[in-house]
Amino acid sequence: MPIRSANAVWKGTLKEGQGHLKLESGVYEGPYTWASRFADAPGTNPEELIGAAHAGCYAMFLSALLTNNNTPPEELNATARVHLGDGPTITKIELHLVAKVPGIDANQFQELAQEAKAKCPISKALAAVPEITLEAQLA
Repeated sequence: MPIRSANAVWKGTLKEGQGHLKLESGVYEGPYTWASRFADAPGTNPEELIGAAHAGCYAMFLSALLTNNNTPPEELNATARVHLGDGPTITKIELHLVAKVPGIDANQFQELAQEAKAKCPISKALAAVPEITLEAQLA
């Protein structure tokens, strides 16, 4: 399996400084600052990137489970909302999913959706987060 990497450079103090993030693949490169992390300023932040990773991993894992169930999805639209609390620490992640999966029973869909939440590699990596919720619905 390949090893993936990303790079971060930070210059200056916490509040006045600025950083630059770059993904090895080259698909994203951009700034981050104290304000983009703790306020509503332009740029990204680590929590947003964790949310993207979690939503993407979850959707791919669920797709595999659904395909193995002979009910391949037409579309899985996943969102991860990452809550940053005091400390700072990640206190909660809310996964939201709207799925188009022809021919699946609602109960079986919920079982597979919960299994994907528990077993996707990013969920496992985020096991220290006190609460990860899932709201999954069929479209």
